[in-house]
Amino acid sequence: MGDAPNKADCELIFKSIDKNGDGKISLDEFSDAVKASGASSNVDVPGKMKEIDKDGDGFISIDELWEFFSAHPQMLKEAVSKVA
Repeated sequence: MGDAPNKADCELIFKSIDKNGDGKISLDEFSDAVKASGASSNVDVPGKMKEIDKDGDGFISIDELWEFFSAHPQMLKEAVSKVA
């Protein structure tokens, strides 16, 4: 497998964050996921949300999350280790 980003891993993370299953991650869902990861004290949650939400609709889509994790493969690896 190596350290290359994996779309299946991204989908696993997305589904674990998208609690209501509507196919998009809201700020509340994203905030809950950051808190659950234990990283909330050093993460600007609204700022990170805006960074990932490329189309500015206020939600993170699976494609936006994949684009983010493709640019930050270590973050995907860390996220998967906490979900798996």
